[in-house]
Amino acid sequence: MSYRVLITEPIVESVVQRLENHFRVDVGKRGDFNNEEQLVKAIPNYDALLPMLSNPVTARVIEAGSKLKIIANHAVGYNNIDLEAAKKNDVKVANTPDVLTQSSADLGMALLLAVARKIVEAQDYLKAGKFEGWEPLGFLGMELNGNTLGIVGMGRIGTALARRAKAFGMNICYHNRSHVESELEDELDATYMKSVRELAEKCDVLSLNCPLTDETHHLVNRDILAAMPDHAIIINTARGPVIDEEALAEALHSGIIGGAGLDVFENEPEVHPRILNAPNCVITPHIASATHQSRKSIGMLAADAIIGVLQGKPDSDIPNLIQL
Repeated sequence: MSYRVLITEPIVESVVQRLENHFRVDVGKRGDFNNEEQLVKAIPNYDALLPMLSNPVTARVIEAGSKLKIIANHAVGYNNIDLEAAKKNDVKVANTPDVLTQSSADLGMALLLAVARKIVEAQDYLKAGKFEGWEPLGFLGMELNGNTLGIVGMGRIGTALARRAKAFGMNICYHNRSHVESELEDELDATYMKSVRELAEKCDVLSLNCPLTDETHHLVNRDILAAMPDHAIIINTARGPVIDEEALAEALHSGIIGGAGLDVFENEPEVHPRILNAPNCVITPHIASATHQSRKSIGMLAADAIIGVLQGKPDSDIPNLIQL
């Protein structure tokens, strides 16, 4: 039987070729499948779907996929997929954990340094021809050494970021559903905080590294922002809706907090207009995993899950399947 695979937009070519060695593969154009109707119309022709986070794999889409056997998300997250509908229709779901940990932590650290040291603001000043020599009060920022990084979500990426920050001399605090292993706490000399509010009150930098769930939607709201010191920086490389963007814009413009570094946004690809012109705010277009190594690894892990399911391998031999 010749199975068919739909990849919703172009990805690393070697990943496409790996799937083409086994199946018939169609690759959509960017934006072709960003709404439900487009996917509902196309999915009946396919046995496997390799979507992006921007593709809404809803109950209607899954129910329309009469031949669909697996959805392998090109991402660690999978909040774009209706897991209940997948389970009901006996469709397996896979994601790509632990292949973008280092690249995401790198970007989190890059955003932190850029905001703390006003890198973008200083570059714009220089390019505008305003630089007239060293200024004793020019672009004064935050030194990382001795300051405290608070991490919401001490999973793989949060831990990798903590290790980087520790190397810069930062103190580490974190909030998680539960304590991490004592060995890791000892390695990082990390302090557990019982609530996000307590963490926000204690830290100079608050980094969001948690998944998007009903509980974490707008986790950072006006109350949390008000609890942060007025010099504090917030970093988000997790999911946009973890922050109430309206509240963040207000906090940045009014000086309630000192700055922000954002790679994700509440209503992607739209960005709140007051975030776009907020002071000391560095923004990037969802590039945390944008390294050659990570994007290839993401694609290959998704492809391997598709190959395993369509070739009838036991679930236990496909480590990135999500337990439904």
